[in-house]
Amino acid sequence: MNAPHWARQIRRCTVLLPLAAAAFALLASACSGSKVIPSELKEQIDSSVSFRDIQASPQTVQGRTVLLGGEVLGARLVQGGVELEVLQLPVKDDDPPVERRTESQGRFLAVDHGASFPPGTKVTLVGAVTGDETRRLDESTYRYPTIEVKHLYVWSEDAYRERSGSSVGLFGGVGFGFGSGGRSGSFGGVGVGMGY
Repeated sequence: MNAPHWARQIRRCTVLLPLAAAAFALLASACSGSKVIPSELKEQIDSSVSFRDIQASPQTVQGRTVLLGGEVLGARLVQGGVELEVLQLPVKDDDPPVERRTESQGRFLAVDHGASFPPGTKVTLVGAVTGDETRRLDESTYRYPTIEVKHLYVWSEDAYRERSGSSVGLFGGVGFGFGSGGRSGSFGGVGVGMGY
């Protein structure tokens, strides 16, 4: 005698459920991808310090490790590395800096021991506040907060577009579905969905 329809469906689900779980595990590992900020530095970042705090009183937050993002405006060789002039753009965790320059709260100087980057390069960096330096900017003077870079992530154009998506951020989801046809003897189904 044949098993009832619901029993056949359960048997199919018990076979397909491990496949769905494997697909979910594969998706989770793919989504974790490469991190913009190394985990050992993430723990050092003082998230209570904003860029406005750094601008207002760099000596008060001197030595603190901060997360900053922005767009390189210029670079020059200095003793000990390359000094980057960066237009600050808000950044959160592993997301790229925002696109809109109107959201900038100012400029800063970052000394890195690596290579120089052309103007327009988007960066995310972790660094220690070292103080400030006053320089001429156009027809006036400007007080630049100074940062000693501990880690610098350079956004390629493709990665920046992909991660920012010209929108607010990166969103994702996973869905599982189980079902059967409407008539006796029809095929059941299992669905696994991914969304970004």
